[in-house]
Amino acid sequence: MGRVIVSGVRATARIVAREDGRGGTALPVLEGDGPLALRRTRGRGAEAQVMLVGAMSGPLGGDHFAVEADVERGARLRVGSAAATLALPGQEKGESRYDVRLSVAEDGELLWLPEQLISVRGSDLRVTTRVDLADSARLVLREEQVLGRVGEEPGRLTSRLSVRVAGRTVLDQELACGPGAPGGWDGPAVLAGHRAVGQLVVVRPEFTREPVAARMLGECAALAPLAGPAVLVTAVAADGLRLRRVLDEALASLG
Repeated sequence: MGRVIVSGVRATARIVAREDGRGGTALPVLEGDGPLALRRTRGRGAEAQVMLVGAMSGPLGGDHFAVEADVERGARLRVGSAAATLALPGQEKGESRYDVRLSVAEDGELLWLPEQLISVRGSDLRVTTRVDLADSARLVLREEQVLGRVGEEPGRLTSRLSVRVAGRTVLDQELACGPGAPGGWDGPAVLAGHRAVGQLVVVRPEFTREPVAARMLGECAALAPLAGPAVLVTAVAADGLRLRRVLDEALASLG
Protein backbone atom coordinates (compact mmCIF):
# COMPACT_ATOMS: atom_id res chain seq x y z
CA MET A 1 0.00 0.00 0.00
CA GLY A 2 1.55 3.31 -1.06
CA ARG A 3 1.97 6.19 1.32
CA VAL A 4 -0.45 9.07 0.83
CA ILE A 5 0.46 12.43 2.38
CA VAL A 6 -2.68 14.15 3.65
CA SER A 7 -2.84 16.71 6.48
CA GLY A 8 -5.83 17.28 8.70
CA VAL A 9 -7.86 14.25 7.64
CA ARG A 10 -11.05 13.54 9.61
CA ALA A 11 -12.36 9.99 9.46
CA THR A 12 -14.81 7.89 11.49
CA ALA A 13 -15.63 4.20 11.39
CA ARG A 14 -18.75 2.85 13.12
CA ILE A 15 -19.92 -0.67 13.95
CA VAL A 16 -23.20 -1.78 15.48
CA ALA A 17 -23.59 -5.45 16.42
CA ARG A 18 -27.05 -6.88 17.11
CA GLU A 19 -28.53 -10.31 17.80
CA ASP A 20 -30.04 -11.66 14.59
CA GLY A 21 -32.73 -13.81 16.25
CA ARG A 22 -31.20 -17.02 14.85
CA GLY A 23 -28.41 -17.52 17.35
CA GLY A 24 -25.95 -15.26 15.53
CA THR A 25 -24.92 -11.62 15.35
CA ALA A 26 -25.88 -9.18 12.61
CA LEU A 27 -24.06 -5.96 11.71
CA PRO A 28 -26.76 -3.43 10.77
CA VAL A 29 -24.15 -0.66 10.76
CA LEU A 30 -20.69 -1.17 9.27
CA GLU A 31 -19.45 2.18 8.03
CA GLY A 32 -15.97 3.53 7.41
CA ASP A 33 -14.69 6.52 5.51
CA GLY A 34 -11.40 7.93 4.27
CA PRO A 35 -8.50 5.90 5.68
CA LEU A 36 -10.74 3.74 7.89
CA ALA A 37 -12.32 0.82 6.05
CA LEU A 38 -14.26 -2.02 7.73
CA ARG A 39 -14.59 -5.56 6.40
CA ARG A 40 -16.73 -8.35 7.80
CA THR A 41 -14.86 -11.66 7.90
CA ARG A 42 -15.89 -15.18 8.85
CA GLY A 43 -16.77 -15.39 12.54
CA ARG A 44 -17.15 -18.37 14.83
CA GLY A 45 -20.46 -19.54 16.25
CA ALA A 46 -22.62 -16.63 17.37
CA GLU A 47 -19.75 -14.19 16.93
CA ALA A 48 -19.47 -11.59 14.17
CA GLN A 49 -15.95 -10.62 13.17
CA VAL A 50 -14.79 -7.33 11.68
CA MET A 51 -11.37 -6.23 10.43
CA LEU A 52 -10.27 -2.62 10.37
CA VAL A 53 -8.28 -2.03 7.19
CA GLY A 54 -6.19 1.10 6.71
CA ALA A 55 -6.90 2.52 3.26
CA MET A 56 -3.86 4.83 3.49
CA SER A 57 -1.03 5.67 5.87
CA GLY A 58 -1.75 7.48 9.08
CA PRO A 59 -2.62 9.05 11.34
CA LEU A 60 -0.36 11.90 10.23
CA GLY A 61 0.17 15.18 12.03
CA GLY A 62 -3.16 16.98 12.43
CA ASP A 63 -5.34 13.98 11.55
CA HIS A 64 -8.30 12.97 13.71
CA PHE A 65 -9.48 9.37 13.44
CA ALA A 66 -12.34 7.84 15.42
CA VAL A 67 -13.69 4.31 15.73
CA GLU A 68 -17.01 3.54 17.45
CA ALA A 69 -18.38 0.09 18.22
CA ASP A 70 -21.74 -0.58 19.90
CA VAL A 71 -22.57 -4.14 20.92
CA GLU A 72 -26.26 -4.46 21.69
CA ARG A 73 -27.92 -6.85 24.13
CA GLY A 74 -26.82 -10.46 23.63
CA ALA A 75 -24.62 -9.78 20.58
CA ARG A 76 -21.05 -10.98 20.20
CA LEU A 77 -18.40 -9.07 18.27
CA ARG A 78 -14.69 -9.54 17.60
CA VAL A 79 -12.74 -6.64 16.08
CA GLY A 80 -9.18 -6.85 14.80
CA SER A 81 -7.03 -4.93 12.33
CA ALA A 82 -5.28 -6.07 9.19
CA ALA A 83 -1.93 -4.49 10.07
CA ALA A 84 -0.17 -2.35 12.63
CA THR A 85 -1.07 1.34 12.83
CA LEU A 86 1.79 3.77 12.15
CA ALA A 87 1.68 7.18 13.80
CA LEU A 88 3.59 9.34 11.30
CA PRO A 89 4.78 12.94 11.12
CA GLY A 90 2.80 15.01 8.65
CA GLN A 91 3.61 17.90 6.36
CA GLU A 92 2.16 20.21 9.01
CA LYS A 93 3.18 20.17 12.66
CA GLY A 94 0.54 19.36 15.23
CA GLU A 95 -0.91 16.62 17.35
CA SER A 96 -2.93 13.88 15.70
CA ARG A 97 -5.75 12.08 17.52
CA TYR A 98 -7.17 8.58 17.50
CA ASP A 99 -10.36 8.18 19.55
CA VAL A 100 -11.95 4.80 20.27
CA ARG A 101 -15.44 4.58 21.80
CA LEU A 102 -16.78 1.16 22.76
CA SER A 103 -20.05 0.17 24.42
CA VAL A 104 -21.44 -3.25 25.32
CA ALA A 105 -25.01 -3.82 26.51
CA GLU A 106 -26.40 -6.51 28.83
CA ASP A 107 -25.18 -10.03 28.00
CA GLY A 108 -23.14 -8.70 25.10
CA GLU A 109 -19.50 -9.55 24.42
CA LEU A 110 -16.73 -7.60 22.71
CA LEU A 111 -13.23 -8.78 21.84
CA TRP A 112 -11.22 -5.72 20.85
CA LEU A 113 -7.91 -7.04 19.51
CA PRO A 114 -6.24 -4.58 17.11
CA GLU A 115 -2.67 -4.92 15.94
CA GLN A 116 0.06 -2.81 17.47
CA LEU A 117 0.41 0.96 17.30
CA ILE A 118 3.91 2.10 16.31
CA SER A 119 5.04 5.59 17.26
CA VAL A 120 7.38 6.77 14.48
CA ARG A 121 10.07 9.37 15.08
CA GLY A 122 8.71 12.90 14.66
CA SER A 123 5.06 11.93 15.18
CA ASP A 124 2.77 13.28 17.90
CA LEU A 125 -0.30 11.16 18.62
CA ARG A 126 -2.89 11.18 21.37
CA VAL A 127 -4.96 7.99 21.69
CA THR A 128 -8.08 7.94 23.85
CA THR A 129 -10.04 4.74 24.44
CA ARG A 130 -13.29 4.85 26.42
CA VAL A 131 -15.32 1.75 27.18
CA ASP A 132 -18.81 1.60 28.71
CA LEU A 133 -20.12 -1.80 29.78
CA ALA A 134 -23.41 -3.00 31.21
CA ASP A 135 -23.31 -5.01 34.41
CA SER A 136 -23.46 -8.40 32.63
CA ALA A 137 -21.31 -7.46 29.62
CA ARG A 138 -18.06 -9.21 28.77
CA LEU A 139 -14.90 -7.68 27.36
CA VAL A 140 -11.41 -8.58 26.22
CA LEU A 141 -9.46 -5.48 25.21
CA ARG A 142 -5.81 -5.44 24.14
CA GLU A 143 -3.72 -2.33 23.59
CA GLU A 144 -0.10 -2.50 22.45
CA GLN A 145 2.24 0.40 21.73
CA VAL A 146 5.71 0.14 20.22
CA LEU A 147 8.01 3.14 20.59
CA GLY A 148 9.78 3.60 17.29
CA ARG A 149 10.64 1.27 14.47
CA VAL A 150 13.79 -0.88 14.70
CA GLY A 151 16.73 1.29 15.71
CA GLU A 152 14.61 4.45 15.72
CA GLU A 153 13.74 6.91 18.46
CA PRO A 154 9.98 7.22 19.08
CA GLY A 155 7.66 10.09 18.47
CA ARG A 156 5.51 11.49 21.24
CA LEU A 157 2.67 9.18 22.22
CA THR A 158 -0.01 9.84 24.84
CA SER A 159 -2.49 7.07 25.55
CA ARG A 160 -5.48 7.21 27.88
CA LEU A 161 -7.66 4.19 28.64
CA SER A 162 -10.85 4.33 30.71
CA VAL A 163 -13.35 1.57 31.43
CA ARG A 164 -16.72 1.87 33.15
CA VAL A 165 -18.93 -1.01 34.27
CA ALA A 166 -22.58 -0.24 35.08
CA GLY A 167 -21.70 3.46 35.20
CA ARG A 168 -18.81 3.02 37.64
CA THR A 169 -15.23 3.73 36.61
CA VAL A 170 -13.01 0.69 37.19
CA LEU A 171 -9.98 1.95 35.26
CA ASP A 172 -8.72 5.36 34.15
CA GLN A 173 -5.04 5.61 33.30
CA GLU A 174 -2.79 7.66 31.04
CA LEU A 175 0.75 7.11 29.80
CA ALA A 176 2.86 9.64 27.91
CA CYS A 177 6.12 8.66 26.22
CA GLY A 178 8.68 10.18 23.90
CA PRO A 179 9.99 13.72 23.32
CA GLY A 180 8.14 16.30 25.38
CA ALA A 181 6.54 13.74 27.72
CA PRO A 182 6.88 14.25 31.49
CA GLY A 183 10.27 13.23 32.81
CA GLY A 184 10.77 9.70 34.01
CA TRP A 185 8.73 7.92 31.34
CA ASP A 186 11.78 5.86 30.35
CA GLY A 187 13.02 5.39 33.90
CA PRO A 188 12.82 2.36 36.20
CA ALA A 189 9.35 3.27 37.52
CA VAL A 190 7.74 3.25 34.06
CA LEU A 191 9.28 1.62 30.98
CA ALA A 192 12.79 0.95 32.32
CA GLY A 193 14.30 1.17 28.86
CA HIS A 194 11.79 -1.14 27.18
CA ARG A 195 10.30 -0.13 23.85
CA ALA A 196 6.97 -1.97 23.88
CA VAL A 197 4.16 -1.55 26.41
CA GLY A 198 0.74 -3.13 26.52
CA GLN A 199 -2.45 -3.53 28.51
CA LEU A 200 -4.99 -6.31 28.57
CA VAL A 201 -8.36 -5.64 30.20
CA VAL A 202 -10.69 -8.59 30.80
CA VAL A 203 -14.19 -8.04 32.19
CA ARG A 204 -16.36 -11.02 33.13
CA PRO A 205 -19.35 -11.09 35.51
CA GLU A 206 -18.00 -14.24 37.19
CA PHE A 207 -15.00 -12.30 38.51
CA THR A 208 -17.39 -10.79 41.08
CA ARG A 209 -18.05 -14.25 42.53
CA GLU A 210 -14.56 -15.64 41.94
CA PRO A 211 -12.05 -12.78 42.22
CA VAL A 212 -8.70 -13.15 40.48
CA ALA A 213 -5.66 -12.73 42.73
CA ALA A 214 -2.94 -10.23 41.89
CA ARG A 215 0.27 -11.80 40.67
CA MET A 216 3.42 -11.22 38.67
CA LEU A 217 3.61 -12.75 35.21
CA GLY A 218 7.34 -13.10 34.76
CA GLU A 219 9.73 -10.21 35.30
CA CYS A 220 8.00 -7.52 33.25
CA ALA A 221 4.25 -8.10 33.56
CA ALA A 222 1.68 -8.04 36.32
CA LEU A 223 -1.98 -8.95 36.72
CA ALA A 224 -4.12 -6.86 39.05
CA PRO A 225 -7.81 -7.16 39.92
CA LEU A 226 -9.81 -3.95 39.43
CA ALA A 227 -12.62 -2.55 41.57
CA GLY A 228 -15.28 -4.50 39.71
CA PRO A 229 -15.63 -7.69 37.66
CA ALA A 230 -12.40 -6.92 35.81
CA VAL A 231 -8.66 -7.54 35.73
CA LEU A 232 -5.82 -5.56 34.20
CA VAL A 233 -2.61 -7.02 32.82
CA THR A 234 0.20 -4.52 32.23
CA ALA A 235 3.41 -5.54 30.48
CA VAL A 236 6.57 -4.08 29.01
CA ALA A 237 8.95 -5.84 26.65
CA ALA A 238 11.95 -5.26 24.43
CA ASP A 239 9.84 -5.47 21.26
CA GLY A 240 6.33 -6.02 19.98
CA LEU A 241 6.75 -9.75 19.38
CA ARG A 242 7.71 -10.45 22.98
CA LEU A 243 4.96 -8.18 24.24
CA ARG A 244 2.31 -10.08 22.27
CA ARG A 245 3.59 -13.38 23.64
CA VAL A 246 3.27 -12.15 27.23
CA LEU A 247 -0.26 -10.83 26.74
CA ASP A 248 -1.39 -13.99 24.95
CA GLU A 249 -0.08 -16.12 27.79
CA ALA A 250 -1.83 -13.89 30.33
CA LEU A 251 -5.15 -14.22 28.52
CA ALA A 252 -4.75 -17.99 28.27
CA SER A 253 -4.10 -18.19 32.01
CA LEU A 254 -7.51 -16.58 32.65
CA GLY A 255 -9.26 -19.35 30.71
